[in-house]
Amino acid sequence: MIPNLKTALKFLILFLMGIGVLYLAFRGQDLTSIWLEIKKANYFWVFTSAASVLIAHVLRALRWQMLYGSIKYNISFWSSYHALMVGYLANLGLPRFGEIVRCSIIQKTEKVPMFASIGTVITERLLDVLALFVSSLGLLIFQYEIVGTFLQNVIYLNISEKLRSINYAWLTALVAIGLLILVVAIYFLRQKFSRKFLKIFVSLKQGFGSYKKLKRKGLFLLYTFGIWLLYVLSMYFCFSAISATSSLGFNASLAAMVFSGFAMVAPVQGGIGVFHWMVAQSLVLYSIPFKDGLACATIIHSSQFLLTLLLGCISLFKVLINQRR
Repeated sequence: MIPNLKTALKFLILFLMGIGVLYLAFRGQDLTSIWLEIKKANYFWVFTSAASVLIAHVLRALRWQMLYGSIKYNISFWSSYHALMVGYLANLGLPRFGEIVRCSIIQKTEKVPMFASIGTVITERLLDVLALFVSSLGLLIFQYEIVGTFLQNVIYLNISEKLRSINYAWLTALVAIGLLILVVAIYFLRQKFSRKFLKIFVSLKQGFGSYKKLKRKGLFLLYTFGIWLLYVLSMYFCFSAISATSSLGFNASLAAMVFSGFAMVAPVQGGIGVFHWMVAQSLVLYSIPFKDGLACATIIHSSQFLLTLLLGCISLFKVLINQRR
């Protein structure tokens, strides 16, 4: 199949998946009531929420710049920032593609080897996964009575039911065959491209070692803490935008951030549909009607989507202008 056609089909399938989840989330809800809630929102708090996300992007660019500095590539803040925002813009089209795009931009603008950049991105992502895990653990410890009920009734019982229906003999056979194919493929690829693989391995190893070589790990961790705190605050500010959620506090903001974090892992453009359902479901735990949770989730997602679209387009324009120069 032609690569462009494969990409287009992948984009279409993932987009339709997102639309399907979005339909399921809004099915049976009073759409008129939700729309009226969105229209009446106090958009001062929506802009404040978007500003929090913008500052988080700046901290993320500074953090990524630090990783490059630790492996002796002194890229500028603006190169880091513009590559990051163009990557986010690309993710709106094809999930995870933005990580490759931003590494490619750094390669062209700062002459950093592609796989060294990929190593820094993977390092960054691993730390973000750790931050999400710590946030989830804190949520579970300090709000166990609320979150535990959801995990028991919605997650555990559904997973248990699915596991009981699995044919483990077939599953074991499929895993074994998959591992065998992977080992054989790696062997033949190494035989054919051994020198190229060595270069890739060296570059990836350099990127992976970026955190270990950091001289100011405290500042790096402070940036990470600031990024995730700003994500929580962006939720908190948006809660104040509509009357139904204005009474919610920091605990609910943390829960919404954790639920939305897991939603963004889904391979769907911008987390559309999954984000809405997860955030609305998190607010149900705090006695917010599901339809009001959907209204709030729609405001949060739309504001972040438009922010990414605007900043990503500006950064793409800057990158293209700089490359022409």
